[in-house]
Formats: sequence, C-alpha cells, structure tokens
Amino acid sequence: MNYEAALEYLHGTLKFGSIFGLDRITKLLDLMGNPQKKLKFIHIAGTNGKGSTTAFISNILLEAGYRTGMFTSPYIQRFTERIKVNNTEISNNELAEQVLKIKKKIEEMVSDGFEHPTEFEIITAAAMEYFYTQNCDFVVLEVGLGGIVDSTNVIDLPEVSVITTISMDHMDRLGDTLGEIAAHKAGIIKQNGLVVLYPQEQEAEEVINKVAKEKNAKIHKVDFSTISKKSFGLEGQIFEYKDFENIKIGLLGDHQMRNAAVAIDTCELLCNKGVAITHRNILDGLENTTWPGRLEIINENPLVMIDGAHNLEGGQALNSAMDKYFIQKKKIFIVGFLRDKDFKGIMDMLSSKADTIITVTPNNDRAVPSAELAEFLKIYSCTVIDGISIQNGLRIAVGLADKESVICAFGSLYMIGEIRGHYK
Repeated sequence: MNYEAALEYLHGTLKFGSIFGLDRITKLLDLMGNPQKKLKFIHIAGTNGKGSTTAFISNILLEAGYRTGMFTSPYIQRFTERIKVNNTEISNNELAEQVLKIKKKIEEMVSDGFEHPTEFEIITAAAMEYFYTQNCDFVVLEVGLGGIVDSTNVIDLPEVSVITTISMDHMDRLGDTLGEIAAHKAGIIKQNGLVVLYPQEQEAEEVINKVAKEKNAKIHKVDFSTISKKSFGLEGQIFEYKDFENIKIGLLGDHQMRNAAVAIDTCELLCNKGVAITHRNILDGLENTTWPGRLEIINENPLVMIDGAHNLEGGQALNSAMDKYFIQKKKIFIVGFLRDKDFKGIMDMLSSKADTIITVTPNNDRAVPSAELAEFLKIYSCTVIDGISIQNGLRIAVGLADKESVICAFGSLYMIGEIRGHYK
C-alpha cells in the first residue's frame, strides 16, 4: 500500500460517519497490542486554543530534550500534519505502512462481528502505534471532538489533562448549552487525575468542578491576572507572566498569551512530577512555536493573513486582532464557511471592518455557496463580490490590494489551507 492508496482507504471510511463511542477504538488497539498503554500523555480538550496549546507544550518538552509526539486535527494542507514526532511529520511511506497494518486488524475485527472503525479512530490508532514505535517520551494529544467519547479518550490516566477555553460550537453533537458542551470536554478528566483549567464562564466551570470532584481529580486553574503585555507587532509579542520575564511568542493575538500561560502552568506541574524542564526550556519552547492558520501572516506584499475563525469565540479573537494590528489598514476580506457554522454571527461582528468582502466556496459538501453568502452579506454597507472559487477570490483580492491594505482570509480551514498552499 502506498500513500495515495492509504488516503483513499482512510477517506473511504467516511461512509461509516463520525460516531461517538470508545468500543471500536478500544477493540482495535487491543488487537494492536495496546500501544497507548506504553506511552505518557498530556491530553488536551477545549473549543478553541487546543492546537496552539498543544504546540506550545510540545515545543517546551522538545526544548527540554524529550522525544515528543504531537497529535492534532484537523490538518491545514497535508494529512500527515496530524502526526508529528519532534515537530517532524510522519512520512507518506510511514503513514501507509501504519494504515496497512491497521487495515488487517480491522478486517479481523469486522469478521468477528465488530463495527468498522471510523476514519478518526483509524488515524488515532495509527498515531498511537507510530508514537510507540518512535519511542516517544511524551505525547501531547489533542482531542478531536468533545472529549468523553472522543477516540483519544481511550488512553488511561495521563500525566496532565488540559481544558482550554470552552464556547458554543458543534452544538449538533455536543449539546445546546455551555454546560452540556463542558460535560463532554470534562470527560477527559480521569480518576485521581491532574487537570489544568483555562478559566471558564461559570456554567462551564461548575460542570468541570463537579466532574473533577466525582473523579477525585485535582484542578489547577490558571490565573491570567499576572499577564503583562510589553510589546507587540506582526512579528510576534513579548509579555510577562508570574516570574517569567520577556516571554516571546510568534503567535499573534491576546488569546495566545493566555494559551501560552496555560502551557507554562502545565509544564510547571510536569516539573512537580519529576519531569526535567527548566525556565529556559519554557522560554525557548514558547518562542520557537509556530501554528499555521491562526492569525498567520503568509505574505508581506501584499499583506495576507489567514485565520481559522469558524465560531463566535474565534471571530471575537479575530475581531480584536484586526483592531490591534490593522486599525489603519484598508481591509479586504476573503470569506468562506461551512453551513453548520455560525457564519451569520461571525460576519455580523466583523463585516463593518471591511472595505471589501469577497465570498468563496470552500471545497466541502457542507460549504455555503459563495453566491448565497454574498447575497446575505449585502445587508452590510461594504462592497461584496462573489469570488466563486478560492483561487479566483484570491486573485481579485490581490488585484484590489495596495501597500495600505491587508487581505484577511478566514472561515473554513479547508479554504485557508488552500490559500496557504498558494504561498507556502
């Protein structure tokens, strides 16, 4: 099996849907010898900030000399982005090798009467086996969706569980209230576990505290009051937090300082458990962290930024960043959304900032057609252009841009990945 055949096989399993539950992944990993039981994890759930926090922690562990696996989703440009060891993606051949081995175990499962695993369950199993064969000291494991019945929750007690900010998203799967969504996220809390908690709204925090109490788990709530911003620009920002001075991060936005603080506290708790991480490791790891597709400058002339804002909280972070970094710039938006996202709420927040909005259709069956989105956006006072395709929309935006402009593409990760691929 080569890489293309492996992807074809994986994508072919989409017909089995995205089904919650741990029975399939548990059986599959059991047939594989339970590689996850031989690994140490930092498990991360939340609505926003999971990926950035995962990257921060991974880079700190890497700076400390640990062989570090990182599992994230979704990907921006390449499927192999989801599985990394020491910041190096699994190779095409290695992924194909893992999928072939798993395919044989799945055939055994199905012949024994078990349900066929989903795509995410298969890639989770592949990651576990790969991290084990790569002799990882630690794996920083990002939840796919929710937490309690996400396939990553097949692991036993992690070194630390981390819950980042929780807000309204995936309501069709996780529930219509913040409390219901928080209950899914809190599902990663294990008996006698250690939890690092990003401060939440009261409804969410009450649910998390209740679950932690039931599981006899200890919660460490991060205190953002000691964050002090020193300087910022398009190249990054410098701030202080607790006894850490001159913390430099390349990721933009105030929310990334808070995500970095979560990563710092997580690593300090790891230190308390005997993991050797120095003050310098933390500073260097944070400074060396990159995370594509999140307030990322991908071109300077014309200035092009992409962001994966696809829910209201993400929209709020982008809205704040537009004021912080581009208040004097002429703003050209390229937007494309999937239908199950609150694109109306996001655009109601951001449209007034735009001089021109160009709508495009992301390459996904759930995409809102660009013409429909353009028609909706005409209620705002700015110029709206139906760009139809992503490449055509980008061409129009570049044609309109000058030295006083910023092109900001946001919405669907499928869309920003394609735009990123045009430049990188």
